[in-house]
Amino acid sequence: MILSCGEALIDMLPRATVAGESGFLPCPGGAVFNTAIALGRLGAPSAFFSGVSTDLFGGMLTEALRASNVDISRLARSGRPTTLAFVTLDGGEARYAFYDENTAGRMLCEADLPELTPDISALFFGGISLVSEPAASAYEALQAKAAPSRLIMLDPNIRPGFIAGREAATRARLARMIERADIVKLSTDDLCWLEGEGDRAAQARTILTRGPKLVFLTEGARGARAFGAEHDCRLPARAVTVADTVGAGDTFNAGVLAALHEAGALTKAAVASADAALLARCLDLGIRAAAVTVSRPGADPPWRHELGEKA
Repeated sequence: MILSCGEALIDMLPRATVAGESGFLPCPGGAVFNTAIALGRLGAPSAFFSGVSTDLFGGMLTEALRASNVDISRLARSGRPTTLAFVTLDGGEARYAFYDENTAGRMLCEADLPELTPDISALFFGGISLVSEPAASAYEALQAKAAPSRLIMLDPNIRPGFIAGREAATRARLARMIERADIVKLSTDDLCWLEGEGDRAAQARTILTRGPKLVFLTEGARGARAFGAEHDCRLPARAVTVADTVGAGDTFNAGVLAALHEAGALTKAAVASADAALLARCLDLGIRAAAVTVSRPGADPPWRHELGEKA
């Protein structure tokens, strides 16, 4: 079982009404939520942990998880409201404005953390859930508890506007969590925020020296790269007509984890000794799945049959 741990929220996506007026359509989302959904659709054993409201929007989130074969037995439910993220598009690139005060997700605390049962082989962390207290400290505590015995993947998924005013604490937390992670996935924007300007490949290899065994770097239309201790790999992006990029990186993460699951490599030892063929397999599934997501509006990851394969 792959347990995705982090935010679940409602993306308010820009849409035109039948009268031609500008409006917003509420859609289940959140970076870590999207990864859990994508894992379930790709046929991997997927579970999700987050603080989720019992309100109308929380019901939308739980139904979306169930419909994508995601185990929701570990959700921490409360009567607090659901986080909302209003999305605007700039040339197809998504920009976000978050409404997150006193929400079910943000107010998650260590007392809400799930038991690490034997069926959990890997945990995934990331997104805005690692910024705001008390949830950020709760997720870090869960990662610290799981890291000695289970595979850990981390995607910081930096949103500078959301982090504003909390940069120092966020940088310190991410540094600690990167050290504990086995796999770190970064976009070029994430890497720039963490490391500043410079050669991206060299910076990705620097991340490897801090503890992780694999670093995946997504480069948008240029494709993605994988870096390990002894092997590097690069694959191009698929040529598609882009509707928007909402959920692209989240789907890529799921492709990586699903590929590791299928290869029987969801272990610390397997990741540490990953060869070029395994890296290519992870990149290939991540890129193919993300290509479908960007070809349609919103975060709508593909089912495995949409990739021309059986789950």
